[in-house]
Amino acid sequence: MSTEARLYTERDRDDWDAVVRRSRSGHFFFLRDYLDYHADRFADSSLLVYEEGRLRSVLPANRVGDDAVSHGGLTFGGVLSDSSMSANGMLRAVESILERFRSVGVTRLVYKPVPHAYHLVPAEDDLYALYRAGARLVGRDLSAAIRLDERLPYTKGRRSALKRGRAAGISVEASERFEEFIDLATANLERHDAVPTHSGFELAALGRRFPENIRLFTAVAEEEVIAGVVVYETPVLAHTQYIASSQSGRELAAVDVLIDHLIERYAGKKRWFDFGISTENGGATLNEGLARNKESYGARALVYDRYLIDL
Repeated sequence: MSTEARLYTERDRDDWDAVVRRSRSGHFFFLRDYLDYHADRFADSSLLVYEEGRLRSVLPANRVGDDAVSHGGLTFGGVLSDSSMSANGMLRAVESILERFRSVGVTRLVYKPVPHAYHLVPAEDDLYALYRAGARLVGRDLSAAIRLDERLPYTKGRRSALKRGRAAGISVEASERFEEFIDLATANLERHDAVPTHSGFELAALGRRFPENIRLFTAVAEEEVIAGVVVYETPVLAHTQYIASSQSGRELAAVDVLIDHLIERYAGKKRWFDFGISTENGGATLNEGLARNKESYGARALVYDRYLIDL
């Protein structure tokens, strides 16, 4: 069966988005409106894979020198295809992807598969194809997620903090006060010599592009935003993209109130609630305090992997 990969061009936008929307690993940040928002930061090298002339799958990717990455502007991003994809079909798709990258001078592919919690149905045939291609695991970040239909109890300390937060009379609101929130996030990250990936303006713009997928929830006391959580929603999962709190928010346990509100909000609507990674230095260092904090809500380990294929 003839399988061929070619580089994405702007004229492929609608076809690309159609594949993403029916994908087993669907996530709105694979749509071109999200990917292209970062176009000035990443040299796009995405691929479309055709089987017998019909578009079957896509790979979000960018180029960094002689390396291709799937995708540098995203937490993860592997081969996206619908539920008709077979194991043999994925083997052919990955082979054609590697052949195309070789033909344009790529010498290594860094592949970041979509974690299983984001799958609508099982979709790990790409991992088998990677193994067959000689890929090796070169990084593993540790996230923490709650299976919302099989929730573990909060720890005693978390329950105590939540009780204190509720007694403070904090209100939780769906909000568009992105700039105020990013000011909080910036102050939080500065303590760790880091900065937010997005400015308040950028995050607000992305929120307008994806109003059903990017949501800000704030904890408010006396009309002041004292904490906030930005949530990225997929069909099966809610992910905390940013969490931030002011000093007064920390004293009032505002984040506890927010997280509890969100867990209850998404229970029965989503399968998973993902807090994101608690590791640093490419996974080599575990931030034990951060991991323990997420586990106190009943979250448990979910890995985000990186593979390397020498071409």
